[in-house]
Amino acid sequence: MPPSTKPVALVIGASRGIGRQVAVDFAANGYAVVVAAKTVSDPGQPITAIPDPKSSASTITTVSHEIRLAGGDAHPVQVDKYGRLDVLIYNSGAIYWASVEDTPLKRFKLMQAVNPEGLYAAVQASLPHLRAAPSGRVLVVSPPIYSRFFRGKTAYAMGKVGMSVLTKGLAMDLRRQGLDRRMAITSLWPAVAIESAATERMTRLNPGEARDLRRPTIFSDAMLAIVKAPAAEVNGELLLDEDFLRERCGVTDFGSYSVVEGAEPRRIMPAKLPDLRVAEQDDEGKRVDSTKLAKL
Repeated sequence: MPPSTKPVALVIGASRGIGRQVAVDFAANGYAVVVAAKTVSDPGQPITAIPDPKSSASTITTVSHEIRLAGGDAHPVQVDKYGRLDVLIYNSGAIYWASVEDTPLKRFKLMQAVNPEGLYAAVQASLPHLRAAPSGRVLVVSPPIYSRFFRGKTAYAMGKVGMSVLTKGLAMDLRRQGLDRRMAITSLWPAVAIESAATERMTRLNPGEARDLRRPTIFSDAMLAIVKAPAAEVNGELLLDEDFLRERCGVTDFGSYSVVEGAEPRRIMPAKLPDLRVAEQDDEGKRVDSTKLAKL
């Protein structure tokens, strides 16, 4: 197959929830989408209806089918399908919130494998293709770095913050290499909890929780705005969806994103976040390159 004439977005973790919405909305905005995740549908069973996007019946197969029904271009899993890559979106994630004492080592290892290790592998494999793109972008679902985030979920936070460290570090690499005018890596996190398979369990226990949820369209809208922004402006940024849409895109009314009409969902993120830079930010000291040392 010849390379796609459309820009191509690889969405990892796209079978349901936020990832599925991002895949659908990127396709609606002219991208050919590679829909990647671990769940597939039985090929012997025809798809007769689009399943609930929060249910286990929603897979990369059904999401790709949904995109094609809407006139878009999508392909599940086979990452070399289109012959090019313009945007990598890493939405895949494992979650377990508990104290250190109550988080089994097996759970800790799973979260590290799926969250920072999975991201690192995906980014490293994608970089040669993104360098060849007119404007290569990486979007990571990971949080700003601040201490309250560690509370009650240390094992989970270690991995997610590690993902944000990759965003900051790779951004510095791109800047040093003079690539940040056309390449960027950006982290995005919800300011308000977003409807997903995880929140579905909470709302079953307490239906009133739905008043504090937003639809995942706010996340895909923010991601689409990020990839349209100048690379140098978003490279290395750890952004919140609501704040970016308000400050950079002029959005003032977020009511349409509420799961419950008329509700004003509670913000879960701080209004102001710490600046990670130090006074000596530009002083790199004596840089060491292990790849060169290994050749000695």
